[in-house]
Amino acid sequence: MVVDEYKLKTIEKDEKFLRQVSKDVKKGDKDLKHDIDVISKFCKERESLLAFAAIQIGIPKKIIYLKKTNVEDLEKDDIDEEIIMINPKIIKEEGETNFWEVCASCLDNIGKVKRPYKIKIKYLDVNFNEKEEILEGFKATVFSHEYDHLYGILHIDIADTLYQMTKEERKKFRKQDGNGYNIIRKTGKYVHPLRK
Repeated sequence: MVVDEYKLKTIEKDEKFLRQVSKDVKKGDKDLKHDIDVISKFCKERESLLAFAAIQIGIPKKIIYLKKTNVEDLEKDDIDEEIIMINPKIIKEEGETNFWEVCASCLDNIGKVKRPYKIKIKYLDVNFNEKEEILEGFKATVFSHEYDHLYGILHIDIADTLYQMTKEERKKFRKQDGNGYNIIRKTGKYVHPLRK
C-alpha cells in the first residue's frame, strides 16, 4: 500500500473506527516495518504532532510513536525523538497532573485531562527487544494520551472541562496563568477513570 493512502482518522467521520481496541503486534508480522515507516513519515510531515497511535491513521495495532515529550518543546518545530513502542503496557501509575490536551483525531477540542505523574511501562522496540522504562512528568502525559488510543479512549472522554479552540487560540490559552502543564502530586495511586 502507498503511504499517501493512509489518512488521519477523526471523530467527525471515523469515530467508530477510533473507538476499537487495537490488536497486539505478533512477532514476525510481515507488515510491521511498513506500518512503522508509514507512521514515521506521517508524523515527520506534521510538525505540531507530539506523538501518535497507529490507529489514528487506520492501523489498528498497538504501536505508539513519540516525537515531542518535553513541555518546553511544544511550540518548536525541529524536535523529533522518534521513539517507537510496540505492544506497550503500563505496569504502574502514580501521582497526578493536568494539562489542556488536544488530539489530531479530535479536531479543535481541547480538554483539561488528569494523568499520572509517573508511570512504569514495558514495550518492545522495533527489533522486538523488550524494554522497561519509567516515564515522569510531561513524557508520562504524552505517553498516557497515546496509550488510551490503543484502547479506544479519547481525551474528550475523560476531560474535566472541554472547549473548542483553533490552534492559535490554544497557544494563547495555554500561556495564561494556570493553563500550562500542572503537577498536582508526584506520589500516591493514580486511577484512570475508564481504563480497567
